[in-house]
Amino acid sequence: MAMTSSVSPQRQEALRAMLLDTADLLKKNRASEVSEAAIEDFVALSWLEWNGGALRITTTGRNICNQLVAGMTKQQTGHL
Repeated sequence: MAMTSSVSPQRQEALRAMLLDTADLLKKNRASEVSEAAIEDFVALSWLEWNGGALRITTTGRNICNQLVAGMTKQQTGHL
């Protein structure tokens, strides 16, 4: 079931830029350091989800993180 997100394209880009740091905070059990507004938007985009009271990254969120890391690697090696 596809959901339509109410998150603007500009906000999506800002969230995309924050996603790696957010995923790192979740791994360190520091979700309280992520703003409520960001969490709501990440959940609306299906990049994060609530699971038994804990916040976790979704498959979609993980895929975006992988794309971001791949993009950074290409920039560092000079392959664009």
